[in-house]
Amino acid sequence: MRLVFLGAPGVGKGTQADKVAVQYRIHKISTGDLLREAVRNKTPLGLEAKEHVDQGRLVPDSVVIGLVREKLADPSHANGFILDGFPRTVPQAEALAKVLAERGLQLDRVINFKVSREEIVERLSGRRSCPKCQAIYHVQFAPSKRGDLCERCGEALVQRSDDQREAIGTRLRVYEEQTAPLINFYEKQRLLSYLNGAEAVETVYHNLVKALVVPQTA
Repeated sequence: MRLVFLGAPGVGKGTQADKVAVQYRIHKISTGDLLREAVRNKTPLGLEAKEHVDQGRLVPDSVVIGLVREKLADPSHANGFILDGFPRTVPQAEALAKVLAERGLQLDRVINFKVSREEIVERLSGRRSCPKCQAIYHVQFAPSKRGDLCERCGEALVQRSDDQREAIGTRLRVYEEQTAPLINFYEKQRLLSYLNGAEAVETVYHNLVKALVVPQTA
C-alpha cells in the first residue's frame, strides 16, 4: 500500500500516518523528519534546508526529492509506505510519479485532511518538542507531566521556529499558493479522498481506514 497524506501544517497527518503504519505494517516517510535529521547532521543539504525552514518557506525540490528518492530505494519499504509532507508541489508530485514508475510502482491513494485555519494556528502555536528524542507535546491538548521538560528523557522542551505565529502565517500562505494545486492534480487521477481532520483522533482514523478500502492486517 503506497499512500500520500496531504493537508496544511497542523492538520494531523503525522498522527494518522503513525497509526496507519502500525496497523498495516508499512513505513511512514516524513520529509520533516528527513530534513531535521539532515539539519542535525549538518549535511550540505541540511544546512540549505535550515535557512528555508526557519523562515517558514518550502525547502527546494532538489533537496527534498533527493532525500525521498534515497529513502524509497531502501528495501525495507518494499511492502509500501506513507509519504507525510511530500509531495508539496505539483513538480514534486511529477518527480515522485517518475521515481515510482522507474520501479514499476504507482500510488494507491491520496488522503487530503481538512482543518480550519483558526484551529491550525491553535494547534501549531501550542506545540512543543524535545530536541533530543523528538517527542511532541502541546501546552493545551497534551502537556508534559514534567512541565517544561520531556517526560521521556528530561530534556527542556522547545518551540520550533516554524511553530511561532508569524512563521505559521507564512507556512499557511505558502501551502495555499504552492501545495493546494496538488488537490486538482490528484483529483484528475482519481486518487484523492477527503477527510475532516478536526474531529477526534480516533474518529479521523476510523474514517481514514474506510477511505483506504483495503483489508486491515490482523
